[in-house]
Amino acid sequence: ANSASGIAVSDDCKQRFLELKAKRNHRYLVFKIDESVQQVVVEKVGAQAETHDDFANSMPPSECRYAVFDYDWTTNENVQKSRIFFVAWSPETARVRSKMLYASSKDRFRRELDGVQVELQATDPSEMSLDTFIGRIH
Repeated sequence: ANSASGIAVSDDCKQRFLELKAKRNHRYLVFKIDESVQQVVVEKVGAQAETHDDFANSMPPSECRYAVFDYDWTTNENVQKSRIFFVAWSPETARVRSKMLYASSKDRFRRELDGVQVELQATDPSEMSLDTFIGRIH
């Protein structure tokens, strides 16, 4: 049985992700499934100057989303590091059908984003905290 949903990934998603990964000109990307065209599309592009808080606040409180966040930090040895996070946002208050659609489409979409280093599943805002992200790096 093929468990993947029939959701396609728009070229724009791949293009924006490549820009984030290679050119580092976006801080984050928020993706949504547009059910009318059965496709994952870019909903929001976070500018380089935006913060983790801006990113966390861009998740709708009762709708599922996928997102990518480029997290930069400096180590104790003063080395610049970066990790690209893939976030599957599925709040408890989202519709069951929506949660199922996002869950069944996630692996296929995630495979399109070559270069993601850390994957995070979040169901409430506390799981989107900066501490959670930092905890997943070390």
